[in-house]
Amino acid sequence: MTQEIHGTVADGFQGVREEFAAFVAGERPDYEGQLCAYVHGRKVVDLWAGTDADALYGVFSSTKGAAYLVVALLVQDGTLELDRKVTYYWPEFAAEGKGALTLRDLLAHRAGVVGTDTGFTLAELADDRQLAERLADQRPFWRPGTAFGCHALVSGALVGEVVRRATGRTLQEVYQERIRTPYALDFHLGLPAPHEPRFRTTQPMAPTPDQQALLDATPTGPHTLTSIAFNRHAAEPTDLASLPNMPLVRAKGPASVGAVASARGLAGMYAAAISEVGQRAPLLKPDTVAEFGQFHSVGYDLVARAHKSFGLGFQTTADAWHPFLGAGTIGHSGANGSQAFADPWSGLAYGYTRRRFAFPGGAAPENDRLARAIHRAALAL
Repeated sequence: MTQEIHGTVADGFQGVREEFAAFVAGERPDYEGQLCAYVHGRKVVDLWAGTDADALYGVFSSTKGAAYLVVALLVQDGTLELDRKVTYYWPEFAAEGKGALTLRDLLAHRAGVVGTDTGFTLAELADDRQLAERLADQRPFWRPGTAFGCHALVSGALVGEVVRRATGRTLQEVYQERIRTPYALDFHLGLPAPHEPRFRTTQPMAPTPDQQALLDATPTGPHTLTSIAFNRHAAEPTDLASLPNMPLVRAKGPASVGAVASARGLAGMYAAAISEVGQRAPLLKPDTVAEFGQFHSVGYDLVARAHKSFGLGFQTTADAWHPFLGAGTIGHSGANGSQAFADPWSGLAYGYTRRRFAFPGGAAPENDRLARAIHRAALAL
């Protein structure tokens, strides 16, 4: 039985509803997901299937977009300087040869501290302060600044410690005050207890036999960079898909992977970043968007073991996922299939999330057809 499509689209975006319905018709009967988009600060798409409008999901690495937006605001304010050494803010980070690394390189996934030799406990993964303390003493897995690899579970803690040292406040507190509360965003770095009933537990990947064969053909040993970055070598290896299902992770909202959000929250945050929303000026000036969306790390990602590209923290989404988007598009995908971004050229802000972990991880394949349909309608306005 095909899921019913709920929600609204603005005039000119009816094709997006049709594209979403066509995608859902080909999915499993238990599909749950949400799609939202803004163009120049106006909500133009608000659709969902298999759930209610107010459901919240774990969004994995889409969390990182909120962390990097906080850093971008602090750089714009002059509180942080991209080319200062990390040790200017966080002296303990100098241990084990990391003293020359700049904030710019830290943001560009060039630090080399993707994890620790022995891994983390769940309590540590949920707490950015504990992660930062462990990482400060860690020997980097490559010479800092010479290569890059996605700091999958720790990048939010690393930049969060810089934020805390510079401001006296946690990254989560700055996000709450300057971004989430003013725009009433359903994008939480630390889910308040009253919203717990809205949370939908992440469901595990359900690969087809062919997809499972591909997964089985690319195993990773317990002490590879990939396994270290995803904490698979720990005494209690991390099951990535289950992280947002842990109450401690939801409550603390670690800034790498711990956010709970709706598609409305994802799209709304990126709309606020680049557009006037509710008579509020954009959070970021065009020069700041351009700086953070500029290519900084391009090539072979040592963790992903594939070609990747990053700006300052943000994925350079037009290169990484959707080549039809404008240069300098900033965003971040999540391992469950979620995707969110802002395209400053078209004014498009996009958010998508789903309940079941998508194959093969990262932005789910449907994002390409959905984002393309929205982008096409936006350009036709």
